[in-house]
Amino acid sequence: MLNLENALAKYGLAMPNPPLKGGIYEPVKEFGDGLYYLSGCGPVFNGDQRFTGKLGGEFTIEQGQEAARYCILNLLANLKARIGNLDKVKRIVKMLCFVAGTADFYDQPQVANGGSQLLVDVFGEERGRCARSAVGMNALPGNIPVEIELLVEVEN
Repeated sequence: MLNLENALAKYGLAMPNPPLKGGIYEPVKEFGDGLYYLSGCGPVFNGDQRFTGKLGGEFTIEQGQEAARYCILNLLANLKARIGNLDKVKRIVKMLCFVAGTADFYDQPQVANGGSQLLVDVFGEERGRCARSAVGMNALPGNIPVEIELLVEVEN
């Protein structure tokens, strides 16, 4: 069985603490038998706001991919806080990636690849490769460049 922390360490990454909530919502909500909706997370890492600005302006695609990886780490931290052990993840079902970019930035899918690749790297192809949408936004909360949501299936 997968040990997520070891898989992350292989890529020089670590699991953050769950991010603080920014409103009235649940970070993780079960909506069926073993199905969880993970509310959007940005690229804050343990309270450190590492990214503010837009793709095509302050950030390159590669920096956007890095921001997407931090979003995924925060989502996984929230899920771990809810279910206790990420080895229970059966599969990542869907990822929705919001990308704040300049008016002429059209590479949202390339930015989302940073998060998608991390999911595949740590969960493997079968469990980590998911359905996905990547959409452009004029602005995101706190002037962050990327926010990601997930739908996850967990073994009971």
